[in-house]
Amino acid sequence: MTAEDLSFIFNRAFYGSFSLKKMLFVFWVLALCGVLVVFFRGLAVNVGGWLLLSLTFLPMFLTGGVLLSLGVMLIRIYHDEVKGKEVKYRKIFSKSWEVILGASYFTIPIILLYLVMWMVLGIFVMLTQIPIIGAIFSSILSFGPFLLNFASLLLCVGMLAFLFFVSPAIALKGLNGLQLSQWLNKRFKNDPFANLVAIIVGVLPVAFVSILLVLAAYLSGSMTDLGFDSTLYTMTRWFFMMIPFVFVLSPAIIFFFNFAAESHVLMKRAFSPK
Repeated sequence: MTAEDLSFIFNRAFYGSFSLKKMLFVFWVLALCGVLVVFFRGLAVNVGGWLLLSLTFLPMFLTGGVLLSLGVMLIRIYHDEVKGKEVKYRKIFSKSWEVILGASYFTIPIILLYLVMWMVLGIFVMLTQIPIIGAIFSSILSFGPFLLNFASLLLCVGMLAFLFFVSPAIALKGLNGLQLSQWLNKRFKNDPFANLVAIIVGVLPVAFVSILLVLAAYLSGSMTDLGFDSTLYTMTRWFFMMIPFVFVLSPAIIFFFNFAAESHVLMKRAFSPK
């Protein structure tokens, strides 16, 4: 991957990210994910640290499955756009619904792995609550929760990489797990640096826009919080704040999957026999 290649695919993915029709489509899917996140955050109000951890990470992994299906749909739309074909969302979905829905199942192992780690973390928490000797367990076994929380954060990063590398492979190659794993193995073995650069470039707009939105939400929350200790009040505020949040984030999400598709095709051409 040369600088010229990177510039070309970045620009083409960027200009393909601001279709109003596509933004509205992504908005509704992200809004559904936002409702799920708001619901879990509402459940997390006034709960203990162990439950709070689960109610924070679990919606991320659940929405990861939805985003993977969304990515497959967006990449197939983008594929037709690049080739100059007429794009009909309903037609694309009717031809691809099995792949789109089946893609979400690829995230199940990640969710199950997190639940196992969360239950193991619960064992550490339970040991610290034992009278008299609980403090001893808390100090000696402190490395356990640290490693489990670190692994949870790594899973989040892994989910992001999974969306970037797997969604175009599924969209363009189908649900053949063996073929998919062989392609990903070949892609990483041949040029790990180019893959790292590609995902960093793809994630940067999402990260930049997300940071700005989170800061704006934090500042707005501190100004409009009336101090009501009510879960319903908190969830309502988060819900209505979430609506413009996901709309502004939509172009960055579209770019993420457009660029994932571009880098996938570029790598495939680079590794194909001449």
